[in-house]
Amino acid sequence: MNIILLGPAYPYRGGISNTNEALCRNLMKEGHKVSIWTFTLQYPSLLFPGKTQYSHSKAPKNLAIERKINSLSPWNWIRVANQIKKAQPDLVLVRYWTPFLALALGTIVRRLNVDIKKIAITDNVHPHENTLFQKQFTHYFCKQFDGFITFSKSVASELDLYVQKPIVLLQHPINDKLPLPSDQLKSQKELALDPSKTYFLFFGLVRKYKGLDLLLKAFSRLLKKHRNTHLLIVGEHYESSQKYRKLVSSLQIEASVTFENRYVPTHELSKWFSASDLVVQPYKTASQSGVTPLSIWFNKPTLVTKVGGLYESVVHKKTGWIVEPTVDGIEKGMEDFLNSKDKEIYKKALQLQQKKLSWSHFCNECIKFSKTLP
Repeated sequence: MNIILLGPAYPYRGGISNTNEALCRNLMKEGHKVSIWTFTLQYPSLLFPGKTQYSHSKAPKNLAIERKINSLSPWNWIRVANQIKKAQPDLVLVRYWTPFLALALGTIVRRLNVDIKKIAITDNVHPHENTLFQKQFTHYFCKQFDGFITFSKSVASELDLYVQKPIVLLQHPINDKLPLPSDQLKSQKELALDPSKTYFLFFGLVRKYKGLDLLLKAFSRLLKKHRNTHLLIVGEHYESSQKYRKLVSSLQIEASVTFENRYVPTHELSKWFSASDLVVQPYKTASQSGVTPLSIWFNKPTLVTKVGGLYESVVHKKTGWIVEPTVDGIEKGMEDFLNSKDKEIYKKALQLQQKKLSWSHFCNECIKFSKTLP
């Protein structure tokens, strides 16, 4: 099958770029011809909240990645659609996570021939933070497709508000180019961490909806009872870091909190996850999260809040904890973890879960789904 994937890829950084490249690699392993058409302009610099949109890593080998799409130019959208028609793919896959790109990607797909199957892989339908005209843009985007792949039941439910078209729910696979888990003591030594402490890890971009304020308040309570614990906050801040630092100061927990305010590249993931004991995702809202597959890969249980589809891939008290999105709920879950006796039981359950989250399974289900579409 000849497949074109529209979405972020190298030189753009981030989890969606990484998973698009993994999807491309694994579809190729299954015998398909695949190329990724990514952006010449994804976000204007003025609208991008981070330090850079671009990766500092080397370009992935043996992948056909072409920079084609300008998110702000309607003339470009028409030209890209014409180029896709000329390439005559059997299937076009489009990665969707923000209404900012709905007009660009939706218009490209709208102009394609009816005999080209069109599937949207939807990380989010509703954005985490509300934007102007999001419902109108999302409706325009959704009506252009033959079918949808989602990673959570909550996103599938949101899609039902816009279209009545086939939807398949697949679990988010674990990336195929991740470093191996490393020894915990070795990782702690590399990071100059005290090996006598228990480490909680908040990982990923820091944004308002991710509930870091709830976690800090919960941790400050926990610390009064469990002094030998430490919180690692690892990821670039997409909002002012000062409000969190002020909160840490007001709670008087500075000595027990470490901020690593930067984007962490793939090759550094192992030491942060391996050094930690429990990954905490205290989100206030969510569709799903790419942090959970990382936790599974590095054999770390994860505490998640019961919001959106965030908790759907966590088995309570086997691969992690599912708690209410409150200070009390988060504190209790962290304390339950500290009081659990046999922590090896989580590792065994997580290793079983790894086998279910293969890219091979995801790719086969994706192709199977495409063949059912009219």
